Amino acid sequence: MAKAFFGGVHPNDRKAATNEKAIEQLAPPAQVVIPMSMHFGAPCTPLVQKGDHVKIGQKIGEFKGLGAPIHASVSGTVAAVEPRPYSMGGKITSVVIDNDFLDEISEEVQAPADPDALSVEEMVEIVKNAGIVGMGGATFPTHVKISGGIGQVKTVIINGAECEPYITGDHRAMLERPEEIIGGCCYLAKMFGVEKVIIGVEDNKQNGIDALNKVIAEQKAPVVVQPLRCRYPQGGEKQLCQAITGKQVPPGGLPSAIGCAVFNINTTCAIYRAITTGMPVVRKVVTVSGSGVVEPKNLECPIGTPVSLLFDACGGLKDTTFKLIAGGPMMGMAQYSADIPVAKGTGAMLAFAEDEDKTVENPTCIRCGRCVEACPMHLEPLYLYLYEQKNLIEELEAAHIMDCIECGACAYICPGRLHLTHTFKVGKQKVKDAAAKKKAAEAAAKAAAEAEKKEA
Repeated sequence: MAKAFFGGVHPNDRKAATNEKAIEQLAPPAQVVIPMSMHFGAPCTPLVQKGDHVKIGQKIGEFKGLGAPIHASVSGTVAAVEPRPYSMGGKITSVVIDNDFLDEISEEVQAPADPDALSVEEMVEIVKNAGIVGMGGATFPTHVKISGGIGQVKTVIINGAECEPYITGDHRAMLERPEEIIGGCCYLAKMFGVEKVIIGVEDNKQNGIDALNKVIAEQKAPVVVQPLRCRYPQGGEKQLCQAITGKQVPPGGLPSAIGCAVFNINTTCAIYRAITTGMPVVRKVVTVSGSGVVEPKNLECPIGTPVSLLFDACGGLKDTTFKLIAGGPMMGMAQYSADIPVAKGTGAMLAFAEDEDKTVENPTCIRCGRCVEACPMHLEPLYLYLYEQKNLIEELEAAHIMDCIECGACAYICPGRLHLTHTFKVGKQKVKDAAAKKKAAEAAAKAAAEAEKKEA
């Protein structure tokens, strides 16, 4: 059994509604809205304009610097290139495509003649061109993680923990697509030059563990499945690294600091599909669940599908629904509308109804310290909360608020019902704003000093 990580909580997993339901293919929508920002980094620049004809897999957004390209998920005509609402709040430039339902595949989609004969450089380039990102929600460009880790990474870990309540897409992939997962692992092993790849799976998914082990045995693949004790946030990459290797990622550091690289289950499948078929990321598996959903399901749909259509495919929402969340209940973001599109990092859409509203009118800290015990990053949430409320920016930074992974364990365990996670998001932004203001002031002072020198 794997080692333990510090802190964490064990919420009711609420997975029974969908963990035995196979992934269903959603009927293609009449129109998709594809955001030009579905990755960590600057938004892509659209490569198409209104009236253009596009095909599935055609590149429609190009990145500069840190990012990943974006592709058309349906064939048809570009109806607009304009700002549209998306799950991260506000609006982002999006390519709107009217589906012609011909499902034409772009000439850009080319399968390698012999995927197993590809060099490491060729595979990394395929991953880059396929627009693959961390599809568990982090959306960090996968080709950057791979190319930056070659020669440095000794332990490649596949994140199959799926520890957030309700979400079951990765679990279903283990049961229905184990060959793709193991195939992706083999390509990752080749790219990093490691002897084996470790898949971490929580032990409440025993049938998933068995399905993976069966394929590993059949293929004699260089892959090992590591069962993990159920504990949230086991799926956090720093916690997963500690659980599997026993090593802790240093504060402010990345898994690469201890020789690790972590990839999501669906990211691994996307790597396999890109290398074997040439198809970029154009579809996403989404768990649609929660007490407000009439018939919860696991659905696979084209990127850019309106979330409202996912709810419709699940029988709609109950009249008493009061909250929509993109992602899991612990780390997801509340939405004001279902008129947002499915993106690369959308793992779940949840709707809550009836008596699940646990907020109170006057949340109060009772100094119990349970948040400190639950924090997997060794932080002191009660002090972070106090500093943010009093706008003490220097104290916030000194208390390492930037190390907060926004997992929500502290908010979950808090008997006073404080809005801790939201407060820390705001606090982190305040620290960033203060740093930017200080940097601008220093640059202005430097420019003024140089101007004085020239005048003298």
